[in-house]
Amino acid sequence: MKSIKIICGLALLVTLVMSCHTEKGGRKVEDFNHDWQFLLSETDSSSNQPWRNLDLPHDWCIEGSFDPSHPAGVGGGALPGGIGWYKKSFEIGEESRDKKVFIQFDGVYQMSQVWLNGKLLGFRPNGYISFEYDLTPYLRFDKENEILVKVDNGQQPNSRWYSGSGIYRNVRLVTTNPVHVPQYGTYVVTPEVSAHQAKVVVTTSIVNQSAVDQDFQLSTSLVDDNGYEVGSSKRILRLPRDASTEENQEMVIENPQLWSLESPELYRAITTIISDGKVLDVYETSFGIRFFDFDSQKGFSLNGVPTKIKGVCLHHDLGALGAAFNKRAMERQLEIMQGMGVNAIRTSHNPPAPEVLQLCDEMGLLVMDEMFDMWSIKKTEYDYSQYWADWHERDLRDFIRRDRNHPSVIAWSIGNEIMEQYDHSDSTGGVIARELAAIVRSLDSRPITTANNDTSPNNPLIRFGGLDMVGFNYHHEQYEDFPENFPDQVFIATETNSSLATRGYYDMPSDSVRIWPLAWDQKFESGNPGNTVSAYDHVRTPWGSTQEDTWRIIKKNDFMSGMFIWTGFDYLGEPTPYEWPSRSSYFGLVDLAGFPKDSYYMYQSEWTDEPMLHVFPAWTIPASESDRVVDVWAYYNQADEVELFLNGKSLGAKTKKNEEFHVMWRVPFEPGELRAVSRKDGREVLTVINQTADEPYQIALKVDRNEIAADCQDLSFVTVIVSDKQGQLVPYADNLISFDLKGPGKIIGVDNGNPVSHESFKASYRKAFHGLCLAIVQSTESPGEIVLQASGEGLKGATIKILTAK
Repeated sequence: MKSIKIICGLALLVTLVMSCHTEKGGRKVEDFNHDWQFLLSETDSSSNQPWRNLDLPHDWCIEGSFDPSHPAGVGGGALPGGIGWYKKSFEIGEESRDKKVFIQFDGVYQMSQVWLNGKLLGFRPNGYISFEYDLTPYLRFDKENEILVKVDNGQQPNSRWYSGSGIYRNVRLVTTNPVHVPQYGTYVVTPEVSAHQAKVVVTTSIVNQSAVDQDFQLSTSLVDDNGYEVGSSKRILRLPRDASTEENQEMVIENPQLWSLESPELYRAITTIISDGKVLDVYETSFGIRFFDFDSQKGFSLNGVPTKIKGVCLHHDLGALGAAFNKRAMERQLEIMQGMGVNAIRTSHNPPAPEVLQLCDEMGLLVMDEMFDMWSIKKTEYDYSQYWADWHERDLRDFIRRDRNHPSVIAWSIGNEIMEQYDHSDSTGGVIARELAAIVRSLDSRPITTANNDTSPNNPLIRFGGLDMVGFNYHHEQYEDFPENFPDQVFIATETNSSLATRGYYDMPSDSVRIWPLAWDQKFESGNPGNTVSAYDHVRTPWGSTQEDTWRIIKKNDFMSGMFIWTGFDYLGEPTPYEWPSRSSYFGLVDLAGFPKDSYYMYQSEWTDEPMLHVFPAWTIPASESDRVVDVWAYYNQADEVELFLNGKSLGAKTKKNEEFHVMWRVPFEPGELRAVSRKDGREVLTVINQTADEPYQIALKVDRNEIAADCQDLSFVTVIVSDKQGQLVPYADNLISFDLKGPGKIIGVDNGNPVSHESFKASYRKAFHGLCLAIVQSTESPGEIVLQASGEGLKGATIKILTAK
């Protein structure tokens, strides 16, 4: 029996990254996102075209028009790429003359070059990696400085999905003393954990970039969530000039609060460097204490509690916002996933924004953190493989150092569906896998896997790669044979399902499974008008499965650690099974706008304990189909049965049998009231009523938060509902909704979840799709009241107010 035990409290590197301006001790961290200028030019930054003022993060692709002729193709979202230039002027005060000044980029897609005052600082080809440059040698203190960034996303396709383009994650300016903790300079582990105490080891890197040797005190204080010190360590050190050191400090926390899914408790390690009574640096690291185990027979456990990993894969785009990162938009995605019962995410298939892991730490979500979608063999013409030989080791090391301190991260994935897996010799795939695994192990102890669609024991990544877990992408029919085919190995379903659905569209009969396309390498010639896919759980890809089929197997087998569904949200690009005019995926349990599809509620019924009952489809169909027979499905939990009534007449009670996850009635349509009642031991649990809707009459607005921060970043997501006079959603409504906003805010995105819509995400209007659309409102720095008005021809309009406060 193989078991992988990890006993560690791993930290969230915060260094106060989201503060607008933070100064503590000798360290100053400044938000460097504001007041940039941008130019889209294939030539150079001296073009005569006008520069545009904007704030970061920024994605220029999402501002473009959909067109299948764009080089990225439909698989890349049918949006433009190109070459973009960013510049920013800034001043550095005399007080920083003897300091070190760094610029930190969380992500630039892609092939970025950075200059300061005409001096080239460096080049990074990987569009997902975080990096920093030392500005100190070229800074001017007597006049303005200028940062210039070239972003080259002109060679396409270089991705299998929508990548976005630009400085699409946050940027900071960090000023330190010459003696300081460098970026990602702490590493916190807890090698011994019990209910009574936890041993904490803090490894701190310190650099002396001054011209003299330095004597100093290294002090680390451990602080709990209430601000109380629970451990400390001090030591006196001497560090020669132009030298660095790594120092370990061991402490014990009595009666530790363990980080868990239900209670994600976090501590802080505050590291202080003091010399001659002067504080040279203060560096904060948030960490959690927990232990976990992957076992070949018992699956995954967290803090000794058996825990099935109920995960989803997420791409990095944020729907209407494109690749431009926004913490609140990501938080909303994670909240929606947790509402379904999700307890884990896989960062498919590249490093996420660092705030994603911060949110997972704070919200209690497990993470499989993934680095590469390809190694040395390309998947698209201009992808990262062309830079593999020169850059993979540096990028992987930077990735592990950045992310290894997060308690949410339980596994590293060093590759997704890598092409080298198909060479069953040890000549390429096994050699690279061993190299990458060795790099990871030199920096961290958590288990390593790859996500494989070659699931045979001869896969060289599995056979020769020295990995800790075997990751299967799809092939659910082979899951139960795993113990025989891979004795004593740990199983994880790294990617599952690839079921397809369009929110609000239904084909009948619903009890026959459709495989779209028939084969992965065959063009899909059939399908539905308007490139729709039925939202019953009965359409899948040839390599995938229905939602119910995979969960049925995972649920009943203890050795299966868990699963990551492809995908939690729809994403831009890769519109399987269709091509143009589709421009986004159909895989998500939630559409691109954040509106759940019906299968979302199947998982909610299985993965949550709160009583729920979801009945679909809506009981409204066009008059031309009034003689239609409708398959009515219900997902439910905390009940023995569901009884269905049509206009007061019982259509019978049904209960889930034979490992089923839904019940179904075949009902001739009749206008009126469809009512479902779930019962437990004969007592009513929940009732759901679906009324036949009349014609569209009015608009209703529903906001996720009616008070947001006045910080130029916070968001409010406003759902627009087209309803009849009685307030019933009209499921066929496609009215054009126009928005007008007054006050200290702006509309930064609109959407409706329709994968075929070619309307701009940046417009002030949007057509409803199956009765719904979305407006995303962002604050400015001014507090006050935002008033959003929605109107549509022939509809009674609606207004909503959103408060912004400092």
